[in-house]
Amino acid sequence: MKVINFSEHNTIINQYLAEMRDVDYQKNRLLFRNNIMRIGEMEAYEISKTLNYESKNVATPLGISEVNVPTDKIVLGTIFRAGLPFHNGFLNIFDHAGNAFVSAYREYKDEEHTKVGIHVEYLATPSIDAKTLIIADPMLATGGSMELGYKAFLSKGVPKRIHVACVIATPEGIEHIKNVFPDEKTTIWCAAIDPGMNEHKYIVPGFGDAGDLCYGDKL
Repeated sequence: MKVINFSEHNTIINQYLAEMRDVDYQKNRLLFRNNIMRIGEMEAYEISKTLNYESKNVATPLGISEVNVPTDKIVLGTIFRAGLPFHNGFLNIFDHAGNAFVSAYREYKDEEHTKVGIHVEYLATPSIDAKTLIIADPMLATGGSMELGYKAFLSKGVPKRIHVACVIATPEGIEHIKNVFPDEKTTIWCAAIDPGMNEHKYIVPGFGDAGDLCYGDKL
């Protein structure tokens, strides 16, 4: 399974991520959401290079232009709620894509909030059969919500290609994806890979709770 880590390269994504990690920058939710969206746009552009293309003739006012256009049918999947601005970045690029949504949220099973479960209760998706599935979720921590989201989407078909896209990943989350996703047709894309997680399963150093930083605290 191929893993693309943009922090290993000189790219504007590093600037967006540096701002998102900054505790002062995080005080402005609009700017934080915009950077999540922009990283989604950048990753979508890179993924577009891996698609299949064919030549198409387009009539202009002055003649005919031959253009190479993608032929893959794409479904953009995301996980509520933190995934919404990230998903929107992908949708800005793949504006003709189908869209799939699933809710998956943490359920802490002890008072110390160290034992974490994932609960899924909502799914809305078109068929993903024989399509290119992009699952966009900003944080790949344990990989649990990504796995459950993927399995929910599989109820609507089997994709021909899978792209797991995130902003920050952990080695543990990447290893989990490698164990549960089909190796030969899955690629992982991330802006950075951080060393690990704290006792509450938040990525460290990370930038905190993506959903809260985008939309405000939750009870």
